[in-house]
Amino acid sequence: MKTRTSLLILLFLGVIAHGQKLTSNKKAIIASVEKHRAELIKISDSIWALAETAFEEDDSSRILADYAEKNGFNVERGVAGMPTAFVATYGSGNPVISVLGEFDALPGISQKAQPTKEPLHKGAAGHGCGHNLFGAASLGSAIAVKELMEQGKIKGTIKFFGTPSEEKFFGKIWMVRDGLWDGVDVNLSWHPSAVTEADVQSSLALVDFKVEFFGQAAHASSDPWNGRSASDALELYTTGINYYREHIKPTVRIHYHIQDGGQVVNVVPDYSKLWVRVRDTKRKGMLPVYEQVQKMAEGAAIMANVDYKISLISGIYEVLVNRAGGEIMQKNLELLDPLTYTEDEIAFGKKIQEATNKPQVGMDSALKPFAETKEHPGGGSTDVGDVSWNVPNINLKVTVAPKDTPWHSWAVVACGGMTIGHKGMVHATKALGMTAVDLFENPKLVEKVKAEFKQRKGSEVYKPMIPEGPPPIGTK
Repeated sequence: MKTRTSLLILLFLGVIAHGQKLTSNKKAIIASVEKHRAELIKISDSIWALAETAFEEDDSSRILADYAEKNGFNVERGVAGMPTAFVATYGSGNPVISVLGEFDALPGISQKAQPTKEPLHKGAAGHGCGHNLFGAASLGSAIAVKELMEQGKIKGTIKFFGTPSEEKFFGKIWMVRDGLWDGVDVNLSWHPSAVTEADVQSSLALVDFKVEFFGQAAHASSDPWNGRSASDALELYTTGINYYREHIKPTVRIHYHIQDGGQVVNVVPDYSKLWVRVRDTKRKGMLPVYEQVQKMAEGAAIMANVDYKISLISGIYEVLVNRAGGEIMQKNLELLDPLTYTEDEIAFGKKIQEATNKPQVGMDSALKPFAETKEHPGGGSTDVGDVSWNVPNINLKVTVAPKDTPWHSWAVVACGGMTIGHKGMVHATKALGMTAVDLFENPKLVEKVKAEFKQRKGSEVYKPMIPEGPPPIGTK
């Protein structure tokens, strides 16, 4: 009995401490998010059902921009030459805090909100990275901050950036090039995940380019000696890449997608094309590999006696980590009650794991301890990296799918259209809004975040890795 009483006292004291740390402004953020919860879920579900891909997110972008406008933001649409990019702004003066939102889907992974694989629309796109949740949560946090400004509780400027085509062309690079983050003090971002944590890990730098080979067509049987095969060059090139893999560092990744290898079997193809992607944990490690695989394209063209052309699509930086900002985010996550799930939601998660051959352990939503930053992290790439080299960035991950769920898959689409995804989205909205409150209330925190940004960036001069001219809208 004595032990039980002691435990109850400790729990009671913990609740008191929790309440003392949750300031009135942060309580107001939570209340605002709860007030808008139903509408934010509706927005997320609408974008989930639309599942619009790169630079075609017309309705998804409009839904978010309209809701921002409805809530008192000044919205500038079609920024940086992209019809689906927009900036929503409220307030004036400093500090200027921005929040990122994404809303593009992935081709070919349409899925119903159920734990067995079945497309919502056969062959259509799906939100296999949870961007339907991403945009809605980020806008919700900006609205919660705006409502505090309306009440005179905090002062400054809040911005929401609607950023298209993260999955394919990396739309944020053009937005950065056009100076849209100039004057912003700190940027906030989050990403749907299978874990919940203040994210202080970097990402992989990346470059995308296309290689085209131009030969001479001929009949494949009657006079092949009159042909110069563009597909021979393509095969020689991909063979060279695959032999090269033995001689690159473990941190490097090379992918390619053959987009045109010829049309029919009885014609020596005069044209071929492939999309190539090179990554590394550091941009400085990626660039030499990029240079080498370009030389290999020339070599393949020489061997096949054809011409070739290399076209840069885009390239992104690794994320510049900000641990000072991560600490602020961590403290706010610790103030929030952990995510919990119903028996039906746990069963849904376990069925997802069963269907994807993963251990049936359910959800992993407990807040992770504040982690050490790895020098060479694994994982993917994001154009948030380019933002982070221009303004200090604070990042967050929140659980929206079962543990070990394959990302960019139907399984994530399924979770993003039902309550497991909704709960994670709302949790992220609150954490982002509360972190913004700290930045608006405490200039010293802003300066600490900015000082680390300057120290980590050092003498590096940011150079956007995109061709001159407008974004590649309409490009396949």
